[in-house]
Parts: sequence; C-alpha cells; structure tokens
Amino acid sequence: MNNLKIPHSPNEAEKEETLSLIRESLTHTMICEGTHFDGKIPHVFVTFGASGDLACKKIYPTLWWLYRDNLLPKPTLFFGYARSDITIAQLREKCIKYMKVKPSEEKKYEEFWKLNHYVRGSYDKGVDFENLDKEIKKLTCDLTANRVFYLALPPNVFEIVTSNIKNHTMAEKGWNRVIIEKPFGRDADSSKQLSDHLSKLFREDQIYRIDHYLGKEMVQNLMTIRFANKIFSPTWNRDNIASVLITFKEPFGTQGRGGYFNEFGIIRDVMQNHLLQILSLVAMERPVSCHPDDIRDEKVRVLKSIQPVELNDTVLGQYIGDPNGEGDAKLGYLDDPTVPKNSTTPTYALAVLKINNERWDGVPFILRCGKALNERKAEVRIQYNDVAGDIFEGNSKRNELVIRVQPGEAIYVKMMTKSPGITFDMEETELDLSYNHRYKDAYLPDAYERLILDVFCGSLMHFVRSDELSEAWRIFTPLLHKIEKELPKPINYVYGSRGPIEANKKCAENNFKYYGSYKWHGNNKL
Repeated sequence: MNNLKIPHSPNEAEKEETLSLIRESLTHTMICEGTHFDGKIPHVFVTFGASGDLACKKIYPTLWWLYRDNLLPKPTLFFGYARSDITIAQLREKCIKYMKVKPSEEKKYEEFWKLNHYVRGSYDKGVDFENLDKEIKKLTCDLTANRVFYLALPPNVFEIVTSNIKNHTMAEKGWNRVIIEKPFGRDADSSKQLSDHLSKLFREDQIYRIDHYLGKEMVQNLMTIRFANKIFSPTWNRDNIASVLITFKEPFGTQGRGGYFNEFGIIRDVMQNHLLQILSLVAMERPVSCHPDDIRDEKVRVLKSIQPVELNDTVLGQYIGDPNGEGDAKLGYLDDPTVPKNSTTPTYALAVLKINNERWDGVPFILRCGKALNERKAEVRIQYNDVAGDIFEGNSKRNELVIRVQPGEAIYVKMMTKSPGITFDMEETELDLSYNHRYKDAYLPDAYERLILDVFCGSLMHFVRSDELSEAWRIFTPLLHKIEKELPKPINYVYGSRGPIEANKKCAENNFKYYGSYKWHGNNKL
C-alpha cells in the first residue's frame, strides 16, 4: 500500500477501475499484516471530540468519502464520542455542508449514517470509556475487531484520554491504532512529556501522529521527484543550488479564532511542523528503500544536522488592517476581540536554517509563513546559482525548480529562453507540469483521505515518529522561549500585502534573488 498510486482517470469508468485496484491493495495489505481480513472482521473507527469543528469539517467528511468509494474494509462501524448531549441526527446536520454529497450518492449516504453511532461521555472518567467499550462490543458481537481511535481534541486532554483508551477501550482481540492531531506539545519538554506518556501506553507502531501536510499530493511526490529522476540528482547539492525557499501563505486572518492562535503563534502552527516536514523531504539523503522507517531514518538524520534557529535569523511580523480594504481586511490581528490587546504573537515568520552536512553546507533553507497575506500559496522554490561566465550582459536570471503544493498542484522549472521573433532578446519562461492541465480529470484525494486510509493499512510512512518530533522541537524551542521571554515587537504589515519588507531583505542576505519580473500562469491553463 505504501507505493499505491492513483493514476490519471479521464472518465468515471477508469476512475472506478482505479478505485478497484486500491480496494484490492487494501485487502492484500490486511492479509499481509496477519489480520486474516476476509470481509467479516469488524473494524471500528472512534472519533473523540466528534461534535467539534475538526471532526465535522474534516474527519466525518473524510470517512464518508472513503466509504463512498468502497475503500474501507467491510464492515467498518463509526463511533463518535464527546461531552455534547447530541444525537446522530444532530451530528449529521453539523457535518452536512462539508460532506459534498452528490444527488446520485444519496442512497449510499444514508447507508453511511446507519453505520454511525454516538456515545456521550467525559474525557476523565474511566466508567464512560467502559461504556463506550460495551457499546462497541455489543455492535460487533464481541468478535475479533480492529479499532482506530482518532483524537480530534485539544492537546490538554491528550494524556487523560489516551490513558482511558489504554485502560478501558482497547480491543482485546484485534489491533489498535491511535491517531493524534498536532500540536504535539508546545516545546521540547512538553513534547517529550507527551511522547514518554504515549510510549508507556502504546508501541510506536500503534501511534499515528498526523500532520496533514504529509498527505498532500505534491509533498508525497517529493520522493519521486528527487529519487526517480536522473536529471535532478547531479545538481541537488551546494555546488549548484543557491538557496531553498519554502513558503506557506494564507490570504485571511484569524477569523475569530485569535484566542486559540494567540496561544501557539505561526511558528508552532505552521513552521515547526508543516514546513520543517517539507524541508526534511527536500534535503534528506536517499533512503535504502521505501520502507517507512528507512525514510523516517533519513529525515531524522538531516534534522540532526540543523542547528537551533537564532532570533537574528528570523523576521517576525503581525498584520494590521488595511484602511482601504473591505470586510475583514480592515481589521488587524489586535482588532480580533479574542486576542489580548498587547499581544506580540507573530502572525508572520521567516526563519533561515542551515544544514551542516556535506550536501548542503552553506545553502540557506528559508522557511516563510504568514496569515493575511496577498495570496493563498504553499510551495518549494529551489533557486540555482547564477550561470558562470555570463555572456548575456547580466540579463540572464537564475533557474528555479518550483514545486507548487497548493493551490493548483504543479511542478515547473523557470528558465531563460530567446524571445520568439527576429530579435535576440531573452525572456523567462517555464517547463511546466500543471496537474489541472496534464491530469485534467485526475482523482486527487484529500490529504486526510490518504492518511486515514494509511492508518487502516498500517502504513506509517507519512506519519511523524517520536525521534523526528524531538529533533523538530530541538531546532525551534530555544527561539520560541526567547520570543516568549523577550517579547520582541513584531513588525507591522498591512492585511493583503506580501508581508514585512524586512523579510525580503533577509531573503536577499541569504542568497535568494527576487526579480519580480515574472509571473507563473500555470493555474490559468485549460
């Protein structure tokens, strides 16, 4: 299942053939894992925090899409668990606007909800978890059953909930897997405390620390781009690459969630996890195989080569309202009523990381993320060195390999070419693989679909291992503590702008050249 791919599907018949292959692979994986999957062993998926936003917006829609496409083992039963006093009908109503149900799917949609059950209970009382266990056993006839537990919960209850799962709700016959959402702690110490706690309850192969960015199409494609193309291998090093810029931009602010955001900030929310995961895939050495632990070993090895980030290697910003903007754009971060009026929490951060190994010595890896910026974008931009012995009077600009994660998945190489016509002028263009053009009808699952399916299959490749998490926190904890102690005032930037001007200067200081003369039009292709 690790190498399972969803190919180009130009019509419904081919899409169904693709899904059939996935189902066969899923069944085969279950047999190989020793579960003797024959279509009769029950599988149970429990969502803790079932009435919350994450469950309603992401988890239940994902389970429905997997069920709709017959990708889940049969039978699979779904249990929601939360403190809210609601019914399945009320839960269904909360989820409906996120489910994307087509008129032709109504019958199957009804079948899906008939497999759903809800148990009300607290998170700190063992007797409530015993009640959940009884309900599961009753509906599975106390047969051998495999159980998945998804913690769509705030991190302050992770420890008590996982303790209660271990003590009262684990399958006695069958396997058990626990999915934990980020944040995995606030710093190195709290993360270690959580990891130590989990290691006393579960084996590492039972713990699935989910970072949904590892489920995105182009993030998963990084392995193939790097290690299946001879054209890139000889240049993937400090002799040819000037800098690497990894960007995450959102065109909206905190949207009333400032209270939650203020507790963590943009570095914990995006940079320490999503962007660092991408960095490790870009920078790691070739693993000896595609086995999950071989890949994660190489990711850990490259993270160990990175020194902790210093404050002077960062730019921190906080957005203010645009007086000429409309709607939310008029409001700054401090205008959010859930945010303390004197908050110095950054909504924008740029950090320069250096990898101290033979391949990358001296190459800056620039991580950049922010809210209330000019566009929605996540991408990796690998900028090559200037051409030696320039004969074009300085008109030649650097080549770039760009991996667009979202929106509009694409890979393109920015290059110089002669302008068409009688003149000998030069211009920038691209060699372009835009998914919405080359794979116009491709079936691209949501990141959560891929990852939850991986959990059922027992594949840990796209989940974060404990030592990987420890190294990530080692890199960022000193910076986070210094920010919290010294409270440096973030630089103001206007809602809808590209961020603080100082960030552009920091990029230039670290061998990244921004020309501003070229705009990629891949998303506009038909």
